[in-house]
Amino acid sequence: MNLKRTLDAWLRPGRGTVIGIPYFWLLLFFLAPFFIVLKISFSEVDIAVPPFTALMSSEGSRVTFAFNLENYAFLFSDELYIDTYLSSLKVAAVTTIACLLIGYPIAYAIARASPAARNTLLLLVMLPFWTSFLIRVYAWMGILKDNGLINNLLLGLGVISEPLRMMHTDFSLYVVMVYAYLPFMILPLYAHLVKMDPRLLEAAGDLGARPWKAFLAITLPLSKGGIIAGSMMVFIPAVGEFVIPELVGGTETLMIGKVLWNEFFDNNNWPMASSVAIVMVCLLILPIVFFHRYETRQLEGDRG
Repeated sequence: MNLKRTLDAWLRPGRGTVIGIPYFWLLLFFLAPFFIVLKISFSEVDIAVPPFTALMSSEGSRVTFAFNLENYAFLFSDELYIDTYLSSLKVAAVTTIACLLIGYPIAYAIARASPAARNTLLLLVMLPFWTSFLIRVYAWMGILKDNGLINNLLLGLGVISEPLRMMHTDFSLYVVMVYAYLPFMILPLYAHLVKMDPRLLEAAGDLGARPWKAFLAITLPLSKGGIIAGSMMVFIPAVGEFVIPELVGGTETLMIGKVLWNEFFDNNNWPMASSVAIVMVCLLILPIVFFHRYETRQLEGDRG
């Protein structure tokens, strides 16, 4: 009876639809592709269409399963793949920290601006999204190259005697990565900071707290949710970034996205590429689980 009552409550008109749509979305666009890639990762490369062997074969009434774990064993034994994972995590971590250090003051300034000015400032943050991502990266190539805008300006002012090498270095990689992902840090931070009651800071000031102490004791803890959400929105896509390292990164820049492209399209090794993708997803699940646990604890704290 209890089960029937629970099912009736879940399937109540309206509620079931609202709950079912996100589950259906996840099933269709995350779980189904994930299991397809997972299945390919256990196969072997083959000269056929598709270019991998089947996991299950039948001969008469006999069914045979063939799971190949060599791709995963090779991933964890080959230094190139290990270095690539570590390099991707390092680039994503540095990008996230830089976006946080730059984005927090911007989000704070927008949240403390007058209501009329907030919309304009938020529009300026989102304005780059109106232009193609690829065009924006190409624009940075024009700014950072040897005969680009910065070098021509410095040469014209007499600051330097020869062009600075900025393109295809770690500098150009981080500059464009931070530029591309900065709005993803600013918007969640702004959403938390704008809800903060300014009277808390006024009360802290009346009690003799210095501005930096009030910031550390009040503003920073209250914006922790925005910091975590923004960090995840930057870190997760930055790990698998392909376009920016390919166009402005150095020749020695190792990124998972580039390895995936090489395995899929250059080597036509779908099983190895799928293994690389599965390990990358597993690495990214850790921060997602951390964020989910934090949100759950915060909700429980609010209810308590």
